[in-house]
Amino acid sequence: MRLDNDLGGGMNQWRHKKVSFSGVGGLINRLQTFFVGILRLWTIPIVLMLSIASGFTTYYGMSHFITPWIALIITIAIQSIIVICSLEMANIHWRANSVRYASVLLSLLIAIAASITFSYFKFYEISQQSNIRIERLNLVRLAVNDYLNDVLTVKTDLLDQQRNLVEHASKEVTQAYFGTHPLIVNNKYQVGEGPFWRHYNQLYQEKKQQLNQLEQNFSEFDGHYSQLQAALREFVQSEGEGIHYQSLLAAYNGLQLKFNHVVSSFGKPAPPAPVLMAYAQFVQPVQPSFAMWQGFSSFAFACAAMVDFFTVLLSYRLEVTAPGPLSEREQELVFECLREFTEFRINGNDELEIIIEKTDLERARRYQDWPRMFAVGFLLSRGFLRKVDAKTVEFAPNLYPLMADHMVGKIQAFKIEPLHSADLPGNEQVSL
Repeated sequence: MRLDNDLGGGMNQWRHKKVSFSGVGGLINRLQTFFVGILRLWTIPIVLMLSIASGFTTYYGMSHFITPWIALIITIAIQSIIVICSLEMANIHWRANSVRYASVLLSLLIAIAASITFSYFKFYEISQQSNIRIERLNLVRLAVNDYLNDVLTVKTDLLDQQRNLVEHASKEVTQAYFGTHPLIVNNKYQVGEGPFWRHYNQLYQEKKQQLNQLEQNFSEFDGHYSQLQAALREFVQSEGEGIHYQSLLAAYNGLQLKFNHVVSSFGKPAPPAPVLMAYAQFVQPVQPSFAMWQGFSSFAFACAAMVDFFTVLLSYRLEVTAPGPLSEREQELVFECLREFTEFRINGNDELEIIIEKTDLERARRYQDWPRMFAVGFLLSRGFLRKVDAKTVEFAPNLYPLMADHMVGKIQAFKIEPLHSADLPGNEQVSL
């Protein structure tokens, strides 16, 4: 009776300690697993949304170069390759299978390069939209100002030419009146308001009338000039609004017609007027082209690369993280199978590493290692082990708490079992 009570009390005390210890460790493990599981579940929609966003920008850029439905198929293939290869990268190690690792990495890099290249066009359009609008506004402003400068130059030259003609005609009239004109051979009968003077006086009056008419025309032209300058100023200040652009075009065309009419009547060629873009062209979105790479935008490139980087990173982490906890029976199976390995070490990553290859002694004894290899494959597929190369695997961080909790229980059980075996014969003698 006393033996049973003592033994029962000791076992109950052990059960209480084990339950208490397992409860704390198990609770921490369950909370950690629950948190990791929530993050894993939340990672899936994030990866999908990032892939859709990257796919949209890739399709937008690619559709301007090839047929849209072909661009859609290629875009789906590119985004699928990025996600699949990212998941594959988490499952393989370059030392384990260098050929497969290189092929997966090459496929991933090609897909990322294609995605970034065509996504760059969309981000360039978004980031440079205001700059492109300002550039177009400056082009219009510079074109109008250059034309106005050419017009002023022609106007000044024409006025100077006509004034020089009037001045020259005035000198000829004076010379004709005093008889000192070079064409007068005998000035004895050519002094005063004679026929010679009347001829040159008529020419002078005609030149003077032409100059007055030109100045009057240019005074009307100055009104068009001021109107165009005011329209240009309002257009620049409004940053290219439609109504101000139409006013600018109307003033520009009016000044051009007036000036061409004035200078053509004097036989002077008008300066070529630049053709201003229509408002539809002014507000037209940027069409993707490889010329965008000439005016390289680091911000647009960083945005395009950032989306694919996060897609690759989260897809990689999604596969690295264990899909879920192990059940008690699975933990027992894994623990018993891993105990069959004999060579352990700490590798350069400060992780516990297992050599899964048979030892020489095991080969000599023809040891069947399929149970422990099954455990290795099972843990690799569940993310609790990571393959280093063809001969070794290492513990993932989420396997340590499971193994620690299980080993503590085993150690406590080993400590109680010898005490129970030693007390049993003595208690039997006492009862006898």
